[in-house]
Amino acid sequence: MAELRDRVAGFVSERVMPHEAALDAGGATARALVERLRHQARAERLWGLALPAELGGAGLSLTEYAHIAEAEGASDHAPAILGSTVLLDVKTLAGRDAHLREVTAGRMTMCNAITEPETPGSDPALTATRAAREPDGSWTIHGRKWFVSGAGTADLAAVLARTSGAPPDKAGLSLLLVPTSTPGFRVVRELTVLGAGGQWEISLEGVTVPSDHLIGEEGGGLRLVAERVRLGRLLRCLRWLGQAERAFTLMRERARERSTSAGRLADLQLVQGLVFDALLAIRTTRPLVFEAVALAEAGLDARVETGLAKVAAARMLQQVTDAAIQIHGAAGLGPDTALPALFRVGRMARLLDGPDELHITTVARRVLR
Repeated sequence: MAELRDRVAGFVSERVMPHEAALDAGGATARALVERLRHQARAERLWGLALPAELGGAGLSLTEYAHIAEAEGASDHAPAILGSTVLLDVKTLAGRDAHLREVTAGRMTMCNAITEPETPGSDPALTATRAAREPDGSWTIHGRKWFVSGAGTADLAAVLARTSGAPPDKAGLSLLLVPTSTPGFRVVRELTVLGAGGQWEISLEGVTVPSDHLIGEEGGGLRLVAERVRLGRLLRCLRWLGQAERAFTLMRERARERSTSAGRLADLQLVQGLVFDALLAIRTTRPLVFEAVALAEAGLDARVETGLAKVAAARMLQQVTDAAIQIHGAAGLGPDTALPALFRVGRMARLLDGPDELHITTVARRVLR
């Protein structure tokens, strides 16, 4: 497993990182680049390591893949290029073989439309998007979603909609698969997050899909979303560890190489303190994340451990990238290092998959019961 991790790390640093600026820019050039890099990953047998063997993957277990996920996470683009982002789609599309094979092969892409502009994203029970069943069994959807990753280029959208009851009834929510070419599906705008794109707002204005586009059971949408999010949180934590290690490496290199009239930065105690605190944050977070991964794979209740890991990893990434920027000085704010992008992810991390405050209160209540 160590050899495989090293190969993935090498691929990410040598093939992916040099192209990050072009990948960030998006457009046709970026899409062609992604396809070329995916082809290279397949040729080197590094694609889809976490995917089931029957879908063309290597079938690694979650605990086996966890070490790979760290290496992939060093670049925000690597998981998509190496076929790992569709791991969550595999869970969502379980049993829908036609769509599943298209998505895992990279011939189709999928986005997940959960949060809405007028309702708190941390409380999906307040979902206002509605889906009404027509006499022929089809579903007609009306609503608006935002912060939908990849919606601008996706072929499919998994849409959480209310099929019965009223907010905050959780049992009335269902998940529907919507081809983005369906009449009434509209991309409203791209939402930049701290200056970076990739998130979108969409509207569904009388979008109609066949009855068999219901994913899972009617009223079971929130459970499906929760299962996806639980795995997604762990994968994010693992990738944040990889990004923190990247920032830490940049920090060490800068401290060793940069000199002032007072000597090397590495010889200054304040710099040494930043390096120590960053290393401590990484080393104390990693066991929390891997404990949650082990419990989840064993089928045990990992809600407390996942909450601890998510908050710790988010804080850790922001702390480490902030310290790395401080040691770089003005250069850490500019376009010549990955630090601005890493810091942006670190700040987003405290809100993604539920804000820190939600996890803190949920874990504390569970422990106090």
